[in-house]
Amino acid sequence: MAASTTRSPAAIDRHAVRLITRVSIAMAAVATLSLLYLLRHASIYCFPASHQPALTISLAPFPRSSCDAASRRVVPPDHRLAKLRASPRWRRRAASLAMSAFPPLRGLGILAAPSRVLCLAAGAGHAVDAFRASGTRDAIGVDLVEFPPLVRRADPHHLPFSDGAFDLVFSDDPSATSGALFPSHLAREAERTVRRGGGIALAFDQEIETVAVATLFKRLCVLDVKDVTLDGSQASGRS
Repeated sequence: MAASTTRSPAAIDRHAVRLITRVSIAMAAVATLSLLYLLRHASIYCFPASHQPALTISLAPFPRSSCDAASRRVVPPDHRLAKLRASPRWRRRAASLAMSAFPPLRGLGILAAPSRVLCLAAGAGHAVDAFRASGTRDAIGVDLVEFPPLVRRADPHHLPFSDGAFDLVFSDDPSATSGALFPSHLAREAERTVRRGGGIALAFDQEIETVAVATLFKRLCVLDVKDVTLDGSQASGRS
């Protein structure tokens, strides 16, 4: 008598699982190889890029396709900085800092030519550039987004600097304090990185009470509060 060739339901399920697993592995391998190929080979329909995108930043709008990214014009950071320096807004901002913000800091004795300055929420680096132009050459800027050559990326709540590394911690952006995720952490980091005898100068909107800003700081006391105009917007400065 011939033996029955009918499989049990359990055997059929095991066979189906093995088949599905093999198909999934094969598809994953094909997808991985395809992705690696696309990453290593430029599209034949795009012009190949002749620059190093990691070292340059484009002034063009954000690309919508790989073709846009491959063919758009880019400029080195130094050329971009020169273009920004030539803009009227950059010149106005630098002039307002030099005339309104820096003289009071020099009068308080917390800013001099040899001072080491850290600019928080530095943006494109206009404050850093203004410090250097006024004679304080050792000025650096940090922000959440890197903007070379003047600004490096850093979290203001966890600054990558040693204790007492700076003579002055400065910010001309009111949102550096009001827009911080944890203002008390930012204040603590600013106090940590400034040396004993140094100072912290922050700009904040006039709607914010000075007392509210002062309570963020535990080690330093308020020396001076002034109303200054920065690029057409009035703000208060606390030192």
